[in-house]
Amino acid sequence: MKFGATPLTEAVGAILAHGTKHADGMFKKGRVLSADDVQALMQAGHAHVIAARLEADDVPEDEAARRIASAICGGGVRAQEPFTGRANLHAAVHGLYVFDDARLRAINHLHESLTIATLPNFAGVAPKQMVATVKVIPFAVPRPVLERALAIIGEEPLLRVAAFRPRRAALILTRLPQTKDSILAKSEGVMRERLEAMGSALAETVTCAHDEVAVAAAINAARTKGLSPVLVMGASAVVDRGDIIPAAVVRAGGDVLHLGMPVDPGNLLMLGQLGETPVVGVPSCARSPKVNGFDWVLERLIADVAVTPADIMDMGAGGLLAEIPSRPSPREGKGVVPTAPRVIAVVLAAGQSSRMGTNKLLADFHGEPLIVATVKRLQSSGVDEVMVVLGRDADAVAAALPAGVRTMVNADFAQGISTSIRCGVEAAAASDAVIIALGDMPLVSAQTVGRMIAAFNPTEHRSIIAPTFNGQFGNPVLWGREHFARLLALRGDKGARSLIGDLKSEAVEIAVDDPGVLMDADTPDALEALRRGRPPPPVGHLPQQVGGGHLIETTPDHQGKAFGHAPTTCWGSCPKD
Repeated sequence: MKFGATPLTEAVGAILAHGTKHADGMFKKGRVLSADDVQALMQAGHAHVIAARLEADDVPEDEAARRIASAICGGGVRAQEPFTGRANLHAAVHGLYVFDDARLRAINHLHESLTIATLPNFAGVAPKQMVATVKVIPFAVPRPVLERALAIIGEEPLLRVAAFRPRRAALILTRLPQTKDSILAKSEGVMRERLEAMGSALAETVTCAHDEVAVAAAINAARTKGLSPVLVMGASAVVDRGDIIPAAVVRAGGDVLHLGMPVDPGNLLMLGQLGETPVVGVPSCARSPKVNGFDWVLERLIADVAVTPADIMDMGAGGLLAEIPSRPSPREGKGVVPTAPRVIAVVLAAGQSSRMGTNKLLADFHGEPLIVATVKRLQSSGVDEVMVVLGRDADAVAAALPAGVRTMVNADFAQGISTSIRCGVEAAAASDAVIIALGDMPLVSAQTVGRMIAAFNPTEHRSIIAPTFNGQFGNPVLWGREHFARLLALRGDKGARSLIGDLKSEAVEIAVDDPGVLMDADTPDALEALRRGRPPPPVGHLPQQVGGGHLIETTPDHQGKAFGHAPTTCWGSCPKD
C-alpha cells in the first residue's frame, strides 16, 4: 500500500485518509475519490490530499475484516458487516463467552495491520452484547498476512458463546444449633436469584444437620430426583478434604475433584462429582450477591462448559476480586456495556399505486407478492424487527405478509408520505434507529442493509446512513433516534429528503455493489424490469429513476455526489404514489 500526500491530479481512485472540506461539506475518511470528488476539492482550493493507494497484494480493509470475522465466529455469535475496517461480533444468546487464547494471541502477533479484541474469557454475556471486534488498522491487510491468519484459525471457530441451559438445581443448607433462620433464608434467596439470572431454577431447597451422614443422604436424594447441579452451603466453611461436606460427597459415592481456588472471595470452594451430577461446596461468601469465585464455576456448569481442577487453578490470573482500599470495587463505575443497536425496519406500504393501476405490492414477484419479497430480504438482514405501514388494501396486504411482521394502519395515507413515516417512527420509538424502506424494492440485498447497520455510530457522527450505487443515492436509509423528532415533524407529501441539508455532518454514504437500492416498481414496465433484475439505465439517460422514487431529470454532471446538495437524491422516503 502506498500512503502519503497525493496530488489531486493523481487522486482519482485513492482512499482519503482524513476528512477534507469542500464547498458543499466534507468528504470523510475512507472515501474512494471519484473524478467529481477531485474536481470539488480543486474548486475548494486543495492541491493535494493525504491518501492511500492499494497495490496488487493488498486486501481492502472491509474484505479482510469480513473474512476474519466470519472465520472466527462460532456458535452463539453473530458477525456484523464490516465498516471502515471494523467488524463487530455480538452474542446471539445469553451465555458464557469462550475463546481460544493461544490462537487469538497468535493472530494478534502476526502483523500490526490486523487486530482482534475480545471480552475476557468466560465472561457472562447477554444477547446483542458485543463480545469481540476485528479491526484493520490501515486501509488494507497484506494478503500473506491474511492467509496466515486464516490458517491459524483453521476450520474451528476461534470464539463462541455457550448458551446457558435451563437447569433444575438443588440447594442443601446445613445448620448448627447457633445457625439463624434468617441466614438460611438469605442463602436460599441469593442462590435462587443467581440461578434465575441464567435461566435456571432452584427446584428444591433442603435443610439438614451439619453432619456427614445427613449431608450424604441429601446429596443422594437430590441426584435421584434428577436435580443438577447439587449445591451444598455449609453452616461452617470447608477447610480440609476430611471436613463434613467433602466427606459427605465421598460417603454418597462421589469424588472430590478439587478443594479450594485461587480466587478471593471464593477461596473455600469444593468441586465434586457424583456420577454425572456436579456437586459444589459453596463458599460462605456466596451469601452475598456480589461476584465471587463460586459464580465463575456455576456459570460454566450452567453453560455446559467443562470445569476441571486445572481450570480452577488457572482462575488465579484476574482472580483477586476482593475490595481493598488501594483499589475500588470492580463493580463500581462499569459504564454502559457495548451492545448492538436495536434497529427496526419500517416498510412504507401505504401508497395508492396510482401509476400502476392495481396495488403493486400484491403483484406477483417470482411466485409471491412483491411486498413479501421485500419483507423477507429485510428479515434476513440483521434488523431486530420489521414493521409494515399499511394504507390502501390494508387487510389484503396484511394477510399476505410472513409471520413475525408487525403492522400498523395509516388511516391518513392519502395525505402524503409523511403520514406513513410518522406512523412507522412512532411505532418504532423504542429503537436506536429505523431503516425507512420502500415496499416495492425487493432486490435490496441483506448485506447492504447489514453494512448500513454496521456504519451506524452516533458517537462518531454517523447517525444517517444511505447506500449509493454508481454514484447515485438509493434506498433504504437508516435514521438514528436523535432524528426521530424531525421525522415526526414532517407534514404532507414531504419525505425525509428535506431534512438532509441541515444534517450533513451526521450523514454517511456507503458505496454498495447492489443495483437493487435504485430499483422499484412504480409502473408496469418498471415492475417487469424488476422481475428480470435489470439495473436502471446509466447516469445521463433522461428521464432517470433514482432512489426508488419518482422520475427525475439528470445529466452526467449533476449526479448528487454528496449529502444535501443533490436535487436528484431521494432520501429514504421520496413522495411516492
